[in-house]
Amino acid sequence: MILLVSEAVEPRLLQGFPEGVEVAFLPKEGPLSEKALQAEFAVAPYGGGARRFFAELPKLKHLRVVQTLTAGVDWILPHLPPGLVLCDAAGVHDVPVSEWIVAAILGAVKRFPEFRDAQREQRWAYRWVDDLEGATVLFLGYGSIARATEKRLAPFEVEFVRVARTAREGVHTWADLPHLLPKADVVVNLLPHTQETDRLIGAVHFAQMKPGVLFVNAGRGKTVDQEALVEAIRARQVRLVTDVTDPEPLPEGHPLWSLPEVFLTPHIAGSTPRLFERGFRLVREQVARYLRGEPLQNVVTDGY
Repeated sequence: MILLVSEAVEPRLLQGFPEGVEVAFLPKEGPLSEKALQAEFAVAPYGGGARRFFAELPKLKHLRVVQTLTAGVDWILPHLPPGLVLCDAAGVHDVPVSEWIVAAILGAVKRFPEFRDAQREQRWAYRWVDDLEGATVLFLGYGSIARATEKRLAPFEVEFVRVARTAREGVHTWADLPHLLPKADVVVNLLPHTQETDRLIGAVHFAQMKPGVLFVNAGRGKTVDQEALVEAIRARQVRLVTDVTDPEPLPEGHPLWSLPEVFLTPHIAGSTPRLFERGFRLVREQVARYLRGEPLQNVVTDGY
């Protein structure tokens, strides 16, 4: 079986595949090799190289499976021809993204961004700050990242409220939001972007939140009505820490650059050096499953 990967992948990450697997490379430019054109399994390039991959997809007549190194797949779904199996990288980003969420919450609760601004102005800006202990943290979207975040937040003795598309033990559905949102001190958005979740979080939801709630977005910017978010911040209904925006990159002059009670990072929560080690550990397991004829992990259905 031929596995297609970007030529940018480090050789050390391509060790340990099952016997019979040959690796072919997607070059930055120039034609695909004959071997690459026979690929059955492909790892979609992470970051740069996606356009090149999309352009070459129609030539890959033997391709059966595409594995991403991202948890979200909204960026790739529109480009895939019918019949391919798409698998996401759920689990790969649990550690860095959950660490980012914990840092986002703690930094906001202790007002670190505000004090950083005061430091740059050489201003001694004494004020009282809050405790995280005893706070209620509500998750919008409850998967592996949310569970990893709970594990890291548990020592702070917070209460968790879980909301997802499908009800299960300990997990509420969207229909319960009107009576859940007013209880939350922190709302963590981990929703993927799909047709169902497009601009799902809007003015009605922000109005239902406790005044001054901390809204942490580590999901997708397009799941939030950005105009409603800006208005909620201006009304001091919401404080925001976000790793994602709509659009990305955030354009010059956008209100989120300068509004008070906003701290943003440029979609870096999952971008750590160990990403590719974790990602190719999953790729090796997926390839082994494929060769054994076993069900693949993280198969995307209904957009995620």
